[in-house]
Amino acid sequence: MGNSYDIMLEEGVACPVGEDEIREDCDFVLASEGVERPCMVSVSVVGDERMRELNAEWRDQDRVTDVLSLECERPDDADLAPGEPCELGDIVLAPAYIERQAKGFGTTPADEFRLLLVHGMLHLLGYDHLEDDEAEAMEAREDELLADIRTDRAIDHVTLTRHRGGE
Repeated sequence: MGNSYDIMLEEGVACPVGEDEIREDCDFVLASEGVERPCMVSVSVVGDERMRELNAEWRDQDRVTDVLSLECERPDDADLAPGEPCELGDIVLAPAYIERQAKGFGTTPADEFRLLLVHGMLHLLGYDHLEDDEAEAMEAREDELLADIRTDRAIDHVTLTRHRGGE
């Protein structure tokens, strides 16, 4: 049994990468992190207004952001029976915001989306960036993973993770 993905695209919102690529990139992160348990991940692609609402609801920040990750279970949870799928969590991405942000980071909208999908998956797997050492570890892991994911062009070192400081 492999991983399963529930991918939702809000009506009228264009996604810069296809659903098959979303699945492939998520599978790649899970395999690279040594996750052997089947995982279930929800990926939602939404407009700026919906992202603002979710950011206000889940993070008490009434503004749009690029990606939110909402953890459910961890693959190494002792309460999960052997072979039982792990409900890893939800990733929500806002491609219009991501496209605007890509210009400032010198990436394409699709590459910035890929980076943030990887970022979201790492959050679901327990990575964080609240402290400097955590941010450095997460950024280094993002660099390693992005070096092996199909991108439009090489992505430079991920500096100052896009969400540093709760942004």
